[in-house]
Amino acid sequence: MIQNKVLSLVGLATRARRSVSGEFSVEKAVKEGRAQLVIVAEDASDNTKKQFKNMCAYYRVPIYFFSSKAEIGHAMGLEMRASAAILDSGLAKAIEKQLTK
Repeated sequence: MIQNKVLSLVGLATRARRSVSGEFSVEKAVKEGRAQLVIVAEDASDNTKKQFKNMCAYYRVPIYFFSSKAEIGHAMGLEMRASAAILDSGLAKAIEKQLTK
């Protein structure tokens, strides 16, 4: 149930053009200070997880390891996505609230 809610919120953020996905876009959003929350797929490579974990710790952006690449991509209406960044603070808080239940 929580997974459906989180993925719907990710889809909503995408339709509102308040999210980015893909390694380079997410990295750019974090470094520019636009990312409010980063989601990395649980089935992403260990290298990808480590890279985003270190970057988010440095830039103080909340990061969650959640769902699969296919489900995150499907929620965004795209192919498989290993990472996504939410740019809207309200949507980021709503997603974070669901993930910390």
